Amino acid sequence: MLRDRADSTSFEIRAAAGSKIADKTPQIAELWIANKGLAPAPPVHIGEIHMEVILKEDVPNLGLRGDVVKVAEGYGRNFLLPRKMAMQATAANKAVIEQMKASAARRSASEKAVAEDLAAKLTPVELSFTRKSGEAGHLFGSVTSADIAAELASKGFEIDRRKIQLSDPLKSVGETTIGIRLHREVTAHIKVNVVAEAQEEAAEEAKAEAAVE
Repeated sequence: MLRDRADSTSFEIRAAAGSKIADKTPQIAELWIANKGLAPAPPVHIGEIHMEVILKEDVPNLGLRGDVVKVAEGYGRNFLLPRKMAMQATAANKAVIEQMKASAARRSASEKAVAEDLAAKLTPVELSFTRKSGEAGHLFGSVTSADIAAELASKGFEIDRRKIQLSDPLKSVGETTIGIRLHREVTAHIKVNVVAEAQEEAAEEAKAEAAVE
């Protein structure tokens, strides 16, 4: 009989809790029950309410900037919107986003065309650097991305050194092909030749002798 009374009480508690929080998330439901000091009962499963938002920045495991995504209403209103990481996906906002995407696509196409033109001009470029080196060809100094950018500037190409794909400075003599990322879809490649100082002098002497003959 005691068991029947306990089951009946538990049922009444769950019914009361469900009627008062039917429009709340499961997390809020659990807090409501705890705050009311009700007896432990099986979890209250309430359908989670969702909303659509437009992401204003990339959000890991959710989407990229400009994407329209569906999220739990609590997550959207309490986290994404207050932190200005997203905005409500109203018809007006969706129209604005579509216009921004179209504008961005046109701008990207224009930037790509400029990058392709610059890449064509950079392809035949060859840079040469003279450095002191040891017997094994190891340089006492190095050739850095800043050195390459400066040399390109002397030839009329203003390139941000951060676009030069050189993970480590060149520290040995020889020829290397270096990539320059001009656009996310366009990468130019140039040849960089590092010669030892003694070799450079010998080459100049050879040229002088050939001129005399």
